[in-house]
Amino acid sequence: MSSSYRSRIQEFKVALSEEKLDLNALRELCFSGIPFEGGIRALCWKVLLNYLPLDQTMWDSFLKKQREGYSQFLKEMIIQPGIAKANLGLSREDVTMEDHPLNPSPESKWNNYFRDNEVLLQIDKDVRRLYPDMAFFQWPTDYPCQLILDPQNDYETLRCRVEQTTLKAQTVDRNRSGVTNVSSPGKALNLYPSNEYEVLPNGCEAHWEVVERILFIYAKLNPGIAYVQGMNEVVGPLYYTFATDPNDKWREHAEADTFFCFTNLMSENRDMFIKSLDDSQCGITYKMESVYSMLKEKDMELYIKLQEQNIKPQYFTFRWLTLLLSQEFLLPDVIRIWDTLFSDQDRFNFLILVCCAMLVLIRDQLLAGDFTINMRLLQDYPISDVHTILAKAKELQDGS
Repeated sequence: MSSSYRSRIQEFKVALSEEKLDLNALRELCFSGIPFEGGIRALCWKVLLNYLPLDQTMWDSFLKKQREGYSQFLKEMIIQPGIAKANLGLSREDVTMEDHPLNPSPESKWNNYFRDNEVLLQIDKDVRRLYPDMAFFQWPTDYPCQLILDPQNDYETLRCRVEQTTLKAQTVDRNRSGVTNVSSPGKALNLYPSNEYEVLPNGCEAHWEVVERILFIYAKLNPGIAYVQGMNEVVGPLYYTFATDPNDKWREHAEADTFFCFTNLMSENRDMFIKSLDDSQCGITYKMESVYSMLKEKDMELYIKLQEQNIKPQYFTFRWLTLLLSQEFLLPDVIRIWDTLFSDQDRFNFLILVCCAMLVLIRDQLLAGDFTINMRLLQDYPISDVHTILAKAKELQDGS
């Protein structure tokens, strides 16, 4: 470790030791990248995503309340109707008189259960293939959810629920154009059929199962958006960062902390996932066109070339923007990009700058290429050095 890097770690430690954090100073530090050592990155992300209050004296009581709240969500939302009554020794007739699987009532727990299964099947399909080039998400977590796994409780793992259901995954159609239409570096989708994953022993659960639970709870609490394909790509790097925190005290609660940070991030980003808002000023169409508007301002020649070839921004920026570039780069590079994105006060405007920088950096290839070559370049981006991309985005920002 170089002396300059050690000095940088020390700067972060000083900034994070203040009783009341200086958010502007912390953002400035984080913009150039956050060290992993000592759990600094995980802690900074929790502050930058407006999860942890700036007053550190409030952290203990705040975290206790949030984590208890998440446990309550699990108790209320991951439950199989009828189990509790069966455990009380009531007969089958007693259970079905009150509610039964064919009950058409909107209030029926069974009705909701089956409707939830449609969403769950899509989530399950997506999280099982999350970063298939990495073993991490298949590994067992050191902190499995005891509330769910304890056989004395009335809850079941979502994995078991998926295995038991007879609903077909193809009944679910929540995906949107472009999210996974082209394979990207290290993201070989459908690499393994779901039944080829190693089954962990009883009492264990893999990291992907934790991500599945986070997304299912989010979908239940946000029925207006529920789950849209691609959300797994947004929650994955968050969870990985918190679940690999060197500090055991924080790592133990990675699930709850990820849920709330993901919820906060989605509160800023969710309009891009809602199809009915596509053409509004907060929707994805406007954001995609903003990339070209900025390109027109920064590099008119390249803008005209893409227009002449009829390469529309939705052909490639849909995925870049909605998934915060998480499918374009390998995970360590995605995390480095997110250090900068999260630290910018207007993070989604800076994301547009990053997309514009990505275009400018390959301008010579784009100007020389035809439609087919250029589409291939844009859908499988050739530059892997994210520091160069972020430096160019900052240059564009400062030049505006």
